[in-house]
Amino acid sequence: MPNQVVEILSAEEIRRTLTRLASQVIEKTGDLSQLVLIGIYTRGVPLAHLLANQIEMLEKIKVAVGAIDVTFYRDDLDRIKTRTPAKTKIPFDLTGKTVVLVDDVIYKGRTVRAALNAVTEYGRPSVIRLLVLVDRGHRELPIHPDYTGKKLPTASEEQVKVYLQPVDGRDQVELLK
Repeated sequence: MPNQVVEILSAEEIRRTLTRLASQVIEKTGDLSQLVLIGIYTRGVPLAHLLANQIEMLEKIKVAVGAIDVTFYRDDLDRIKTRTPAKTKIPFDLTGKTVVLVDDVIYKGRTVRAALNAVTEYGRPSVIRLLVLVDRGHRELPIHPDYTGKKLPTASEEQVKVYLQPVDGRDQVELLK
């Protein structure tokens, strides 16, 4: 049980962060007609939709959004809590596309490694980039986000909790110490 809960991002700060991240994706992508966002379950999926909406508001272009469950691609299934896999929804070919994987928090990098393996089953993108709302460090793999909302150095025993309206009924990021 955590001794202390510290708010890291409020709802307004999350909104501003997503606006900044959307602008960065637009600047780095070039041909937005080739851009697709793939959210990693659970909270990466609503983040991808929020990001797509923001890009559409800024550029007046609809961005394709998919969702991927990486459960069966993980290399640490024996260490994590068993859960029912969600359904991967990528109803388009990724060949030649600019894919931005979207997740809420990056920690050790294992979820992203699994997502990279899973994505290649849907085509061969021209490039795959990574966007995270929070980077808490402690990587075990040489994986680093291309777009980061907030860098948050943490102790390994601390937890970062992301709450998003579509899943949790509120928008907030907390650090549990």
